[in-house]
Amino acid sequence: MKSKAPKPAPLPVSTPWNVIRVPFLKVNGMALFPFILIREGRPSARLINHERIHHRQQIELLIIPFYLWYLLEYLLNRLRGQDHYTAYVNIRFEREAYRHDADLDYLKKRKFWAFLDQ
Repeated sequence: MKSKAPKPAPLPVSTPWNVIRVPFLKVNGMALFPFILIREGRPSARLINHERIHHRQQIELLIIPFYLWYLLEYLLNRLRGQDHYTAYVNIRFEREAYRHDADLDYLKKRKFWAFLDQ
């Protein structure tokens, strides 16, 4: 009889409804509107806030244009000779999210299209 792989531990009760655990994810978290995908364990408030900042960016750009802009900016950074990680952290959406992810009240005071100032 085949043994089944163990089921991942359930997320804590305080985890938002739209957070989905994806154990094979290669990054700690990813915002795919309206969901937040996480790789493992209990997501920190900072990680959830980082991904929620991306959700706000996605909404402001009507979802699909966000992903196109994100990919284009990443590719342009790579063409400029940046390695994968440097190209990633230099995407304006990531700069905003990393700059403000520790401020759990940031989304309450964030200005529309704030990523343009990054």
